[in-house]
Amino acid sequence: MNKRVLVIGAGLSGQAAVRKLQKLGAEVFLTDGKSLEQLEGVERLNLDDKHLLTGFVPEYRDINPDLLVLSPGVSPKLSLVQDALSQKADVWSEVELAMFDCPALCVGVTGTNGKTTTTSLIGELAKRTGRPSIVAGNIGVALSGQVEGMDETGIVVAELSSFQLEFIHKLRVHIATLLNLTPDHLDRHGSIENYLAAKARIFENQMETDLAILNWDDPYVRELGAALTGQVLYFSPTSFLENGISLHQDNIVYAQNGRIIPIISRRKLQLRGAHNLENVMAAAAAAKALGLSWTEIAEGLAEFPGVEHREEIVGTFDDILFVNDSKGTNTDAAAKALLAFEEPLVLIAGGKNKGLDFHDFMKIVKVRVKSLVLLGMAADEMEQAARDEGVERIIRASSFADGVEKAIAEARPGDVVLLSPACTSWDMFKSYEERGELFKELVRRHYREPIEQ
Repeated sequence: MNKRVLVIGAGLSGQAAVRKLQKLGAEVFLTDGKSLEQLEGVERLNLDDKHLLTGFVPEYRDINPDLLVLSPGVSPKLSLVQDALSQKADVWSEVELAMFDCPALCVGVTGTNGKTTTTSLIGELAKRTGRPSIVAGNIGVALSGQVEGMDETGIVVAELSSFQLEFIHKLRVHIATLLNLTPDHLDRHGSIENYLAAKARIFENQMETDLAILNWDDPYVRELGAALTGQVLYFSPTSFLENGISLHQDNIVYAQNGRIIPIISRRKLQLRGAHNLENVMAAAAAAKALGLSWTEIAEGLAEFPGVEHREEIVGTFDDILFVNDSKGTNTDAAAKALLAFEEPLVLIAGGKNKGLDFHDFMKIVKVRVKSLVLLGMAADEMEQAARDEGVERIIRASSFADGVEKAIAEARPGDVVLLSPACTSWDMFKSYEERGELFKELVRRHYREPIEQ
């Protein structure tokens, strides 16, 4: 690649992009608004002062790159990106760079909620094919570098966010899943229509032999099917589909032209909650397209325990169940977590809002939650919505540790203490993973020794 390339964002994705570009022979520049001292691992890229620009964002004309590669967190509204677009320079996401020379079969998963669970589950099922396979993308491992050396026998299972899909170019996702769509990231996309358009790009370069897996129950998603080039397979946890994957007499089944093939009883699944049926059905459809038998798929579904930070069981202490759902970073995800439990709930919520309204969420909180513990930047906004909807027991916390302690004090034997914030972690943490790990540590420490305030 004989090009001048500017990579924006020096996190995991940006660093992976730089390493790949260096191997391809490009002249690579890397920029990040953070200082060098705030960035980890950048020194290992061996970039000189001319090519490593930290602590500020340069002007486009200062570098005149042929190509910009954006890390997922980089806003397209950044003046540097806008200048590049106005100059007709190519702008790629890191996943586009990762896959542009990779001949492996690509399985992609997007949607507002359930992406990580579904991607992880497909990854486990892909292993059963015996083909080389990797799981990467928005799941926490950058695609660039992971796909190196994969040939046409390989399987790449990628979690793809709307941010990553905004700037794809020729990325072909052979088996593409859109799980659902509810308002999220509206602070970046501006409207639900723009958000849907970004998600729908996962199907953009499909061919007639490719597969699109769509949620029949989601009207935004269902309506996409008629316009897609690839074959379309629908799934539905609520309606029986004569052609597709759905529930029939408490079994997940595949039906085609009236013929019903049982896959697995929902009672054999370790994943809890009705919303996880979406994830299981989508993963089953992808696995079948990878060549597995329904028997092999059923075995894999039954053995899958779930993923960390998504309704993860921390443990039971004093007959109180503690559940870490730190990945519930929007109201729809958190609502689904609430509905997954029948026990009385003490909910820890709050963080940084993403432009979402909390009123509908608080209607569910009123019905399902006995005590609501609020913290973080969005606490005032969430408390007002909760009061508007008649939530009675609202407790404010001064810190995350204080919130965990107050939740524990509220809980009684038989209750569930659930961390499902309905907000991002970025006001207090680097990531939802860091938030979830601290929750688990605080809970376990409490039952070993009291937390000092």
